[in-house]
Amino acid sequence: MLKKGIFCVISLLILASCQTAKLKRTITKKVQTDFYNNQFTGVYIYDIKADKTVYNYNGEKYFTPASNTKIFTLFTGLTMLSDSISAFKYAINKDTLTIQGTGDPSFLHNYFKDSTALKMAEKYAKVNLIIDNIQDKRFGPGWAWEDFDSYFSAERSAFPMYGNVVTVQNEDSVMVQPSYYQQKIKITDNFYGRKEFSNDFYFRKDRTSETEIPMLIDSTLIVNLWNHILPNKVTIQPSTENKPTQVAYSIHSDSLYKRMMEVSDNFLAEQILVLASSKLSDTLSSSDIRKHILENQLKDLKQPPRWVDGSGLSRYNLFSPQSFVQVLTKLYKTIPQDRLFNLFPVGGKFGTIKNWYAGKDKPYVFAKTGTVGNNHNVSGYLLTNSGKVLVFSFMNNHFKKTNDEVRTQMQQTFEWLRDHY
Repeated sequence: MLKKGIFCVISLLILASCQTAKLKRTITKKVQTDFYNNQFTGVYIYDIKADKTVYNYNGEKYFTPASNTKIFTLFTGLTMLSDSISAFKYAINKDTLTIQGTGDPSFLHNYFKDSTALKMAEKYAKVNLIIDNIQDKRFGPGWAWEDFDSYFSAERSAFPMYGNVVTVQNEDSVMVQPSYYQQKIKITDNFYGRKEFSNDFYFRKDRTSETEIPMLIDSTLIVNLWNHILPNKVTIQPSTENKPTQVAYSIHSDSLYKRMMEVSDNFLAEQILVLASSKLSDTLSSSDIRKHILENQLKDLKQPPRWVDGSGLSRYNLFSPQSFVQVLTKLYKTIPQDRLFNLFPVGGKFGTIKNWYAGKDKPYVFAKTGTVGNNHNVSGYLLTNSGKVLVFSFMNNHFKKTNDEVRTQMQQTFEWLRDHY
């Protein structure tokens, strides 16, 4: 019986070894075709239950990650923040409310519509705002200067309002949020956007799609926006005076993470890092929180990244496929699967992969995309027909083909893994 048992074990090991060899040959054949000749490609696939690397092709090399960077931002939020977002810190002195920003992006945001600060401020005769407690510059390192009025380049700040953008809708008539700009926006025949160094906004009258135009954030604008909704109540107070210590909370944290991941929202990603930094100090600094995470929770990464922003908008970022898989694995081991997968775009269903990687009967890819000119990456989780969970990162840099051509090639690999592993 013992010999028979040993024989069975050896047979299973040989079978598994043959299956692994076949998988490696198949994927290698796919990623070494002529299609990939003139680009830089990295693939890393890990089987969580078996605790083994299924496939590695340039997995330890550094790539431009684009919005795959948001996976590290998600990890930071889930690690540092509570179940609800800290909207602001405050102090009360008789009829005066003092509010200090923590970086919460949800206040009067077009999607979240949080009004926690407004409801509290309405109860007091005077409101002091502290908004100078942030070290971050308005843009991240390496962001393209000409994107200053593009929807994806909203400025970072300590106390965002309206998502730091002017939102314009044109259905039966032109509607503007914040309403402070309703009568100030200029309707034109052939231009929309903003002047580079002032909050002068333009909207083309024949444009029907909703448009978001970043505001140029400064103390004058913030006072004007506040006093438009609470006339003659609000002033700016320097952070050198007594600082508030009580904390008010706004939205559920998962709703913020899900929105960031599903539509790949750069502004939300940047502000999540600012928010997380408020757990280290009253002085907000996304640089400090990135350093803290890398030196503590992620000190075991085999290829420490060059991590310069929360959104991945900067081309200065450098990450390896293996590092993404390591972080995704940490998330999987600490967050219940249903909750975790709900935060990611779903192949064929939701978010940035709703038109790709659809399952036959049910979704099988839960992943974050990352796209910037000539680069497209996907990292996340893949469920096989045999019930296994694979953590993967598939990164494509420096190609001149279309993004859809690259997606088609990746989809073939994902489907093969789903059906054969």
